[in-house]
Amino acid sequence: MLNKNGTLFIISAPSGAGKTSLITSLLEQMDNLNVAVSHTTRAPRDDEQDGQAYHFVDDAHFKQLINDNHFLEYARVFDHYYGTSRQQVEDQLAKGSDLILEIDWQGARQIKSQLRNSVTIFILPPDYDSLNQRLVNRQKDAMDTIKQRMAGSLEEISHFKEYDYIVINDEFNQALEELKSIITATNLGSCRQSDFYDNFVDQIMAQAD
Repeated sequence: MLNKNGTLFIISAPSGAGKTSLITSLLEQMDNLNVAVSHTTRAPRDDEQDGQAYHFVDDAHFKQLINDNHFLEYARVFDHYYGTSRQQVEDQLAKGSDLILEIDWQGARQIKSQLRNSVTIFILPPDYDSLNQRLVNRQKDAMDTIKQRMAGSLEEISHFKEYDYIVINDEFNQALEELKSIITATNLGSCRQSDFYDNFVDQIMAQAD
């Protein structure tokens, strides 16, 4: 039996839209689905471990990785660098595993230009007040940082039309089901696996001879 390549799902959202919680639930409920671990130069939060949330590196190391063409995409966000390992993505997809990549609109644009079969999903908050309140309730940042993140969130939201799918995270379970449906429908779509089906049918025809 031939194996399909995996699909890269790029998920972006403004800070506080609930992206991380949704992705955590997706990973728990769907088989053959992994999340890419990005590199970053920001410091880890109390509940984050190196190699799980991110690969935490300093600026000098990150810039060396850029020079080595290590990243499929990278960007500077809130005074810190974030980047995605090219090798990690290629290896996971070649194994047939679907991969989720949590990045902002800049990274999504870079990857879409290179991997046209990737699927982009943007998660929107139900309204402005909910977004602001979620950032405050997290109690992870100072008020000045929250204001900075809100400004960045509005910039992020302005790029929503660049994405293949939009999900509004108003009711969590409904948003989760919509994400699951997008992933399932993509994997059933022959247009994204045309090479696989071409080879599969050729194999059937050869057996008939």
